Amino acid sequence: MPRSKLNDLLAFLAVARERNFTRAAAKLGVSQSALSHAVRGLEARLGLRLLNRTTRSVAPTAAGERLLDTVGQRFDEIEAELAALTALRDKPAGSLRITTGQHALDAILWPRLAPLLRQYPDIHVEFDISQHLKDIVAERFDAGVRMGEQVEKDMVAVRIGPMLRMAAVAAPVYFARHPVPAKPQELTAHRCINLRLATYGGLYAWEFARRGRELRVRVDGQLVFNTPAQMLVAALDGFGIAYLPEDMVLPQVAKGRLVRVLEDWCPPFPGYHLYYPSRRQPSPAFALVVDALRYRG
Repeated sequence: MPRSKLNDLLAFLAVARERNFTRAAAKLGVSQSALSHAVRGLEARLGLRLLNRTTRSVAPTAAGERLLDTVGQRFDEIEAELAALTALRDKPAGSLRITTGQHALDAILWPRLAPLLRQYPDIHVEFDISQHLKDIVAERFDAGVRMGEQVEKDMVAVRIGPMLRMAAVAAPVYFARHPVPAKPQELTAHRCINLRLATYGGLYAWEFARRGRELRVRVDGQLVFNTPAQMLVAALDGFGIAYLPEDMVLPQVAKGRLVRVLEDWCPPFPGYHLYYPSRRQPSPAFALVVDALRYRG
């Protein structure tokens, strides 16, 4: 196959996966007009429309979806084999893309990977910090990080952190004006700091459990954020009760800047896991990253 046709296929795959010509062009390092010309050329040779284009969106047609599934998988296999050849080098090398939330990055990924990256300067890692539960295959990530119960069954899941607990906290100044809740149901009478779930768009219902009884409480308040870090700031400033990972708030509780409530309603649950497709052939660089992140507690 002429190289130009291969380039046209790569152009189509990039646009189909990104659902956007601008992002695909930036990813390939070409102009948007060149990318559009390549895709139109491929469509002309096949006599099929591969992409539906509007002023706001780009999406594969049925033929485009078929080409994306078949040819895209083969290109992924070729890339995996090329990455595996780095085993022949003296030092592991390669580029990895990992999608993760900010808390997991701060608490686990960065502390564990920083020493590894100093030791192996030819390993390059791109961190995509997002609250979304992303499709790592469709969006071409090498791996993602989620809570244990959120990982799909067809993925390889590697535990990278301890069990986690949530904590309901507020500043002393808040409880100086409001009664301390004795049970989760009483939170509905309080000013609470809400979290909007990026993937589903709704507000997170606070989850509690004790002695086999589970409760989900939908709270209300003046503030809604989509990142836990800003919720912590608002709680410290006295704007209400926040429900956050325990390790984020314990230092502030120890200093007396936050008061913890409902602790007996917050049992531990499976923590962070690194996950990746079961058919992925790990490169030496990827294997080193997985080993560095693996939880050994």
